[in-house]
Amino acid sequence: MRRIAPFGLRTRLIAAFLMVAAISAVSTAALTYQKARNAILAQSQDMAVSTLRDQLDSKNLRIPMDQETLQALVSEFAKRGKPHPWAIFGEYADLRASSHINPATSSLVTDALRRQVVSANPHGAFQRVEDTSGAPYLTVAMPAVFTHQGKREPTGLVVYAVMPLTTERETVDAMVDAAKQGAVPGLAIAVVPALLAARGVLRPVRHMRRAAERLGRGRLDTRIEVRGADELAGLARTFNETARALEQSVSELQDAEARARRFASDVSHELRTPLAGMLAVTEVLDEDAERLDPDTAKALRLISAETGKLAVLVEDLMEISRFDARAAELNLDDVDIAVAVTKTLERRHWDDGRVTAELPSGVRARLDPRRFDVVLANLVGNALQHGGAPVTVTVAALPGREGARLLIEVADSGPGIAPEVLPHIFDRFFKADAARTRSAGSGLGLAITLENARLHGGTLYAANGPGGGAVLTLDMPLEADA
Repeated sequence: MRRIAPFGLRTRLIAAFLMVAAISAVSTAALTYQKARNAILAQSQDMAVSTLRDQLDSKNLRIPMDQETLQALVSEFAKRGKPHPWAIFGEYADLRASSHINPATSSLVTDALRRQVVSANPHGAFQRVEDTSGAPYLTVAMPAVFTHQGKREPTGLVVYAVMPLTTERETVDAMVDAAKQGAVPGLAIAVVPALLAARGVLRPVRHMRRAAERLGRGRLDTRIEVRGADELAGLARTFNETARALEQSVSELQDAEARARRFASDVSHELRTPLAGMLAVTEVLDEDAERLDPDTAKALRLISAETGKLAVLVEDLMEISRFDARAAELNLDDVDIAVAVTKTLERRHWDDGRVTAELPSGVRARLDPRRFDVVLANLVGNALQHGGAPVTVTVAALPGREGARLLIEVADSGPGIAPEVLPHIFDRFFKADAARTRSAGSGLGLAITLENARLHGGTLYAANGPGGGAVLTLDMPLEADA
């Protein structure tokens, strides 16, 4: 089951959609709240200021004024408060009068408002304040004026009206609560279009991912259906064009590789017959070389040696061609590894002290004896030719997760393998001339060895030993599949 990342594209798309919805809802609610709050407060304060001004303008005041007249005036004004009951305070010279018995209310008439009404004469002023408990109030200051020579002049009387804004605050709080209560269902509803939008965006992305997986598995004919004309459709078209170009390039490379393999196979096959005749002739001539003059004998031996090398190269090319054509087969048999290694060394006369073998008894494997002989001979021969004696062959059988494994290490006493050479040591026709002694081989020995190891379900590794020298390791199952 494919594990979905907790912060995958779907999650981020839905989160972004919900974030936009939340920001839009909050912004709209904030603007609506601000406008509605200002409108409610403006309506209340405009009505209060207008009512107080009208009452003062309609009142026939007698100046100067005594305490009794001032008290009667503020009491009368207190009864006519709109839109809410008022607490009225009057100030005239040194006289003070109040319609409210609560002394705390008088503290709502601030010195700042007194200074403001003096500077704003004759139009009055207002101020929103809070008492000690946090309750909101609107305080309106209105000076009494008279008209003299076309100008409104202050009489010295200032009336202050204190009106509670509790109802307005409750209205605003109710709006805030309604916005909060509506936000959660709104966000829940927004999940539906978020899921639909994410599905619409992710569907072509999923198609493209599956197509890329098929392309990675070698299905080069994979194409994506292009729908619409948006960015994803453009990406799908680009994918199809890339896949088409890749398919064409790979097809051309496969054709070229097939032609090259066919050419190598045909050439090798055609060379075998004349080479067989040349080898027979050179063997006869080698027998008569002692009776020839030295220069002729030397030339004859050179021809014989080069013919032998050519025959080896042709056989190696034939073997590689069989691997490329997947025509190589395994003829499995139950083999005692110690006996097989010993026979390989004796057959090539490497039991003269140049090669030391550490062979535990009782290690048996099911493998192809002929191909195993080729693998071991190539590894030991490569170690002797390019590394140097003594060469150590170590055999071990180890348990593994998928069955027991056979490990054979071939370590030489040479200078080791240069780091830049290690990745290419099993490449075809590769010769590390700069790192080791110049090779007279074809450059196919280790490549054929690797193919034989893979045919048994194993592989080869190349490294440098801790004490110097190259170490080539054969890792293969004890029970190879036919």
